[in-house]
Amino acid sequence: MKKILLGAFAVLPALIVFACPVCEKQQPEILRGIAHGAGPEDNWDYMIVWAMVVIVLFTLFFSVKWLIRPGERSQHHIKRFILNNE
Repeated sequence: MKKILLGAFAVLPALIVFACPVCEKQQPEILRGIAHGAGPEDNWDYMIVWAMVVIVLFTLFFSVKWLIRPGERSQHHIKRFILNNE
């Protein structure tokens, strides 16, 4: 029962965000059916979005990497002072 409810809660938001029929007609073919609004005006809009995607993926990668393995090995690092302060 828990799996069914979890699946329903995972799929339900996806169904809500689909575009309405009026917005579908205004969107370019690549975004048709998944986005609301008038759509991108020109190719610069696509370039801006892809640049933001690259920046977000870059920061996400390094955030996770440095969260898992911070890499501070120096005995004089500030974390050593805080952790060893008695």
